[in-house]
Amino acid sequence: MEVTEKTIKLAVNGGINFGAKLNAKQLIVLAKYLEEDQELELTTFQQLYIEIPESRKDEAIAEFKQAGLSCYPVGNFVKSLRTCNFCKGAEEEGMPVAIELNKRIAGKPVPFTLKPAYTGCPVGCGEPLINDIGIMKVKDGYNLYAGGKSKGQDAAAGTLLFEQLTPDELYQKVDRLIEIYSEQGKKREQMHKFINRIGKDELVGLLK
Repeated sequence: MEVTEKTIKLAVNGGINFGAKLNAKQLIVLAKYLEEDQELELTTFQQLYIEIPESRKDEAIAEFKQAGLSCYPVGNFVKSLRTCNFCKGAEEEGMPVAIELNKRIAGKPVPFTLKPAYTGCPVGCGEPLINDIGIMKVKDGYNLYAGGKSKGQDAAAGTLLFEQLTPDELYQKVDRLIEIYSEQGKKREQMHKFINRIGKDELVGLLK
């Protein structure tokens, strides 16, 4: 009887840049770890899910990173930051801030999968208002939203928690928000339900 090797699922993408893109080298590296009839799953959050043999995990991650791919765990973790296309430029729309924020939060364990989104201007192409955590750059500051819900008949925009934060204030508030959610959120409790349960005023007080 043939024994099938255990596989694990990884989330990968091309990192935070001008849009969600992959180059030829990255596609070739991904294909190296795919069987002929195996498929990549494209998520709505600018990630690809790939299943690889568990014994090749370290090898695959090292090779993916060398090709410029970012790797994240799959499950109840903070997703990598979904972003806009930075169409007005990296500096004007805050790409360095988005990159730093992603480094700080992506992959953290949480009660339920947490989707953060970022957009560099009020047009909102990154859809920050309908995700669990949303950041919108407005002029020289950053507005922080939480608890957006994009699906279901009760879909709703997130709650505005703070306006015109500096980058350092933004990092601190988002770090603290995820910490509070991790400590006080119930198992599989989505962010919008968590905020409804504890209340906006209580949450803002904890974040100050």
